[in-house]
Amino acid sequence: MIRNEKFEGERPLYRRSEIEIVDCKFENGESAIKEGKDLVSRRCNFNSKYPFWHCRHIEIEDSLFDEMGRAAVWYSSGISLKDSKVIAPKIFRDASDIKISRCKMNTNETLWDCNDIFIEDTDFFGDYLLFHSNNIFLNEFRLDGNYAFQHCRHLEIQNSTIRSKDAFWNSEDVTLRNCSIDGEYLGWYSKNLTLIDCEIRGTQPLSYAENVTLIGCTMIDTDLAFELSSVNVEVLSVIQSVKNPRSGMIKAEGISELIMEEEEVNPKDTTITYLKEKVGCNCHEV
Repeated sequence: MIRNEKFEGERPLYRRSEIEIVDCKFENGESAIKEGKDLVSRRCNFNSKYPFWHCRHIEIEDSLFDEMGRAAVWYSSGISLKDSKVIAPKIFRDASDIKISRCKMNTNETLWDCNDIFIEDTDFFGDYLLFHSNNIFLNEFRLDGNYAFQHCRHLEIQNSTIRSKDAFWNSEDVTLRNCSIDGEYLGWYSKNLTLIDCEIRGTQPLSYAENVTLIGCTMIDTDLAFELSSVNVEVLSVIQSVKNPRSGMIKAEGISELIMEEEEVNPKDTTITYLKEKVGCNCHEV
């Protein structure tokens, strides 16, 4: 056990293994615990760059990654981060087998090119979260940051709140359950995006996409939806406007404005039905 020490400079604990680091500070340096394995860190403050590069089997608890603790966990695997706070960018990159719980994360460009990720009861603030990552499960997750989940594969999110412009672009095999999603241009160029019992807000959602499925969802202030997308959609509210869906089925309480431009799409390729009479919704077609 290493307790109540302050480490500075480059690689002070290089290649250490089977150690527990408690109530320590890392400042004015870099690569503090590089190439370590079987590490436990409790109540530590990381304010130096690159502390956990090329590490294996790391448990970090009740710790702080301060502003200079950037790019903290790269090229590593078997990582547990819980009850901690991050105010540094790019904390995870090219890492795998990551578990994050009960954390506060203020970090841009993090969890890029990572695999096998589990996150629960955690708040994220920052842009470009989870870019080009795979095999992800999120529960009770709260995000405020743009361009999230771009180029993700095999992603499941439940019981979560997402505020993000350009979220899920170019993503594939994504399922959201009981989530609130608020942001412009949701899910463009995605493939196999399924939303179940979700609330969706924002302009021009779910366009240029392949195989969009909505089950029991509501859409609020969502205009120009589904442009050039193939869809299988059940919406329990009036959609503000729908523009040029490519093919499939749309079932909604109503569509205030349905735009079908025959030079762009064949209207016969999309079946549109209403869950009840369109009384009071001023629905019309263009």
